[in-house]
Amino acid sequence: MDSVNEPIPVTRDVDHGTAKLMPDVDRDRAWLLTVDGAPQSYVDLDEPTHLEFEYTRRLGHVLDVVAERGRPLDVLHLGGGAFTLPRYVAATRPGSRQDVVEADRGLLELVTEYLPLPDGAGVTVHGADARAWLEAAPDGSADVIVADVFGGSRVPAHLTSVTYAREAERVLRADGVYLANLADAAPFAFLRAQLATLGAVFGELVLIAEPGVLRGRRFGNAVLVAAHQPVDTATLTRLVASDVFPARLEHGSALREFIGGARPVRDEDAVPSPVPPDGAFGIG
Repeated sequence: MDSVNEPIPVTRDVDHGTAKLMPDVDRDRAWLLTVDGAPQSYVDLDEPTHLEFEYTRRLGHVLDVVAERGRPLDVLHLGGGAFTLPRYVAATRPGSRQDVVEADRGLLELVTEYLPLPDGAGVTVHGADARAWLEAAPDGSADVIVADVFGGSRVPAHLTSVTYAREAERVLRADGVYLANLADAAPFAFLRAQLATLGAVFGELVLIAEPGVLRGRRFGNAVLVAAHQPVDTATLTRLVASDVFPARLEHGSALREFIGGARPVRDEDAVPSPVPPDGAFGIG
């Protein structure tokens, strides 16, 4: 019997913790991936355009507007999880060429065994450190870079500096777009510093997050968008506002005010993203 059809949880020790694949009882062939209790990915093998997590829907909205709908893209994904967004791009932009870089080889083996990518998806998976891979990537080789890298529940420090951001810019084409999923809470020292860091390299910045997070009411995800060309903020604003859990988009003067006096991060000063409070993302 094909393992993906067995509706039983799977638990395995991987390189950086304990991973669990749990079937969704409400959706056939849909799975939740957690690592040490923190949700990492949700995948519906029969419906790859279904994005369960709020932040993945926001990333999906950005991916929808970075180029005309359906146009194939070259996408570099830093952080693999269960390949939710690579599957989404393969379904919405057939013919795209995608590379997925994931440092946890044990996690890659688990996901490829139980949640295999469809034939012809155009996705190549690499077991490597995200920054090391980025530094070795050719100039101007990607239309989009999606950074969703968490060591457990924290973004590693070496993926937060200006030097790292400059490598991302080098790998992107002139009209390329950098996307990142981060998590923070008021007073947003990490988030503001990351915006300042990207702003030192890219000319255009956009921040997408739930109003409650931006008002400092709770810890949560924020999607950062950086580019040299203007982003379609009007369309993006409509898309994120129409989600089940609406988000707010900030850019321009409002975003500069949010960044305030935050300074770009140097390699020698880089720190991981903050530790989430108990229960922020965990599952019992």
